[in-house]
Amino acid sequence: MQDTKEIEFDAVADKGEIVEYAISEHIEYAGVHSGDATMMFPAQNIYFSTIRQIKKIARQIAGELNISGPFNIQFLAKNHSVKVIECNLRASRSFPFVSKVLKRNFIETATRIMLEAPYTRADKSEFDIDRIGVKASQFSFARLQNADPVLGVDMSSTGEVGCLGDSISEALLNAMIATGYSIPEKNILLSSGPVKAKVALLEPARELTRAGYNVFATSGTAKFLKENGVKVTVVAQPDDKGEAGSNAENVLKMIADHEIDLVVNIPKNNTKRELTNGYHVRRAAIDHNIPLITNDRLAKAFINAFTELKLSDIKIKSWQEFTS
Repeated sequence: MQDTKEIEFDAVADKGEIVEYAISEHIEYAGVHSGDATMMFPAQNIYFSTIRQIKKIARQIAGELNISGPFNIQFLAKNHSVKVIECNLRASRSFPFVSKVLKRNFIETATRIMLEAPYTRADKSEFDIDRIGVKASQFSFARLQNADPVLGVDMSSTGEVGCLGDSISEALLNAMIATGYSIPEKNILLSSGPVKAKVALLEPARELTRAGYNVFATSGTAKFLKENGVKVTVVAQPDDKGEAGSNAENVLKMIADHEIDLVVNIPKNNTKRELTNGYHVRRAAIDHNIPLITNDRLAKAFINAFTELKLSDIKIKSWQEFTS
């Protein structure tokens, strides 16, 4: 299944009846390990019918397994089709995250149920919230010499951060900044890989130029952007033998000289040249401590966020202020 959303259902049940639950959505499509994915709660971009299907399936699973305690179900959703990846009869890493956002301690409820102690049921109004939470992953590729910083089905993150905001853009910027990213000041490099990623990043590239950023791109991406009316400066690939033009500056030199504030590099295919060039660009960004994104959906969300909000627009608020 390609280009499919991944949705998490965290819940606590008592003798097969769901007592409280939370539905979260990954920004990245399925294929990125849930421990590495960027998660939004409440889910922002799924159909109401999808939510109804997810709740119905979760009730059936909880009842069939007669669950008393915490559990997590991972779903795939595309169009109006929903499939179950797995159901784990345990707390997940997103339990503390959704508990903080909802201000409902899922683990306390689960523990009381397992001990057959009294507990309070959540009022339905408690699940109707305006605040948005984003959980972003922390990576340590800089400490792993020669590692290729590309996300996949194996978990690579070494930590995570959960942040709140009044909007998805604010919450995402808070989370990205907390994990070590910075809002770019001037120059952004796009190397968008496959055609789908090029199309996905076309409107964000337009947003960048409208916001006054200088967009640099490798030859294939630059050609696509120029054909679609985006002002872009072409840069030479690490092994470029003049294809990009005699005046094109080598991308590795620009990264080494810290002329780039953000690198977006989406892996294209497994040809030797693509693997070599892409790896050298990604590794150079990591080694020179320049923010790197290798997923087109996360890149699009991040670009949309920092072109919509300035750093000064982000409110400094405590957790209590969000949840009061």
